[in-house]
Amino acid sequence: MNSLGARILDWFGFGARDHAAHGHGGHGSHGHTHGVIDATITTTDRGIWAIKWSFVILAITAAMQMVVVVLSGSVALLADTIHNIGDATTAIPLWIAFILARRKPSPTFPYGLGRVEDLAGIIIVGIILFSAIVAGYQAIDRLINPRVVTHLGWLTAAGIVGFLGNEAVAVFRIRVGREINSAALIADGYHARTDGLTSLAVVFGALGVWLGFPLADPIVGLLITLAIFGIVWQSARSVLTRMLDGIEPDVISEIHHAAAHVPGVRIVDARARWIGHKLHADIAIAVDESLPVSEARKITTALEDELFEHMPALAAANIRLARADADHPHEHGHSEHRH
Repeated sequence: MNSLGARILDWFGFGARDHAAHGHGGHGSHGHTHGVIDATITTTDRGIWAIKWSFVILAITAAMQMVVVVLSGSVALLADTIHNIGDATTAIPLWIAFILARRKPSPTFPYGLGRVEDLAGIIIVGIILFSAIVAGYQAIDRLINPRVVTHLGWLTAAGIVGFLGNEAVAVFRIRVGREINSAALIADGYHARTDGLTSLAVVFGALGVWLGFPLADPIVGLLITLAIFGIVWQSARSVLTRMLDGIEPDVISEIHHAAAHVPGVRIVDARARWIGHKLHADIAIAVDESLPVSEARKITTALEDELFEHMPALAAANIRLARADADHPHEHGHSEHRH
């Protein structure tokens, strides 16, 4: 892995290299040179940077909380600590995924290994689910077999530390995830943000015990468990949508908007899918059939330029010519698109 200094130089554009050429199906190929650092390398380094710092912050947070768990015997804090440990552990499959995504395409994997991010997302969902089950079991056991909770001051401080640590991680992961369009990293960021709110619940549990309601602690632990299950559902839905080639409707709308900037072109069909954190589009267009081949190629080149300008996450745009009278189910509802 590159040194931190080398990565900083890369981020500011030193050692830049040309982007790969993008092929147009059925009409040869057209080289599209951006003249900046390769987008995949940059975003992968950013992802690894966010993951490493997230792991460090959460590991320190969980270690501090575990000490207070031993001192206080709080099952609410135990649930929160188990979840923070699980959250820190999720950095491992994401880290591996981003490293594998850097590998060049091969005859076996012509699109590269970007899909490994989706697999990492499934592993993360499994880790979160396991942490929910463990936390839930501990909370129910403490409801059935109550125990005295002590060191309420330290318990309150641990809850606040958990909130601050998770919020810092959430900011890292969501911001970088949006920069590089990684569904797994964004989902994990929102997961960390919700963890911060559950950490604050530990404070309320300590307050309840201080006011003379000892069951407040396991009840809060159970509520934290329910929150974790909610995160499981939200994260699983996001990751599975990407795995099944689901796409945000705004992406297709943006393709039509880009085409509206190119005179003489009409989109017959537009499809797109995520491969890791990069977008791949397949577009069929109709042009005036009386145009010479050279003019038709100029139109496809202009459309490609507009697509890359409007969609920074776009890695490849495969554009093909279709008959002017062609129709496709994906075209309905977009012919009158407005930005």
